[in-house]
Amino acid sequence: IWVSIGKFEDMQVGMPYPFSFTRVQVNGLERTSNSFGGYAIRKSDRYEDLVILNSRCTHLSCTVNWNAEAQSYICPCHDAAFGIEGEVLDGPPPRPLDRFEDFRMTEDGNIEILSKAG
Repeated sequence: IWVSIGKFEDMQVGMPYPFSFTRVQVNGLERTSNSFGGYAIRKSDRYEDLVILNSRCTHLSCTVNWNAEAQSYICPCHDAAFGIEGEVLDGPPPRPLDRFEDFRMTEDGNIEILSKAG
């Protein structure tokens, strides 16, 4: 499903824009709720130039947080560090942060990502 993560105009060039959303899945009488989050990085005035990262560390899925002083995303679990576009800078992660590759801008300026998670 398409999930709104914020207005393009609210995303400053070169600054990670945090977002989060919750997906609820119903299977009979069982209801499961999962939270997801990430960061959108606006690289220019074109929405197509957005980089949209998942905030789950690729090591053990802990949530990374942007540290403005260090100019990197820091994982609190094992001190991993990722650059502004998700590249591994330090620590045990086997690969860069995952990206939301499918996104679009609506007529009213909202950025939506395609969430394939259940």
